[in-house]
Amino acid sequence: MRIKMGTVVPKMGTFVHLDAPQTDYRRAIAMALHEELGSTHRAIKSAMRWTGASERTVKYWFAGERGPSGDHLIALARNSDVVLYVFLALADRHAEEEGG
Repeated sequence: MRIKMGTVVPKMGTFVHLDAPQTDYRRAIAMALHEELGSTHRAIKSAMRWTGASERTVKYWFAGERGPSGDHLIALARNSDVVLYVFLALADRHAEEEGG
């Protein structure tokens, strides 16, 4: 008789504490995507077409667990006025916080 083995990841290691600006960025982009595209599977497919990102990656963006970077962010801003506006607002806020 064969014993079924699970795939349980042990809870060991280093905890990564997320800083506020990264969390704000991810949440802001998620809200922008929901505002522009809605919350349907069709919305995810649209973002996938815009960016060439995988479905799982785009789902992370919509959930606010991760944020797009580099080419993906540029593609989103090119196709979504809401994402572009949010990105520029975050940039302005960051500049104000830095005193510039």
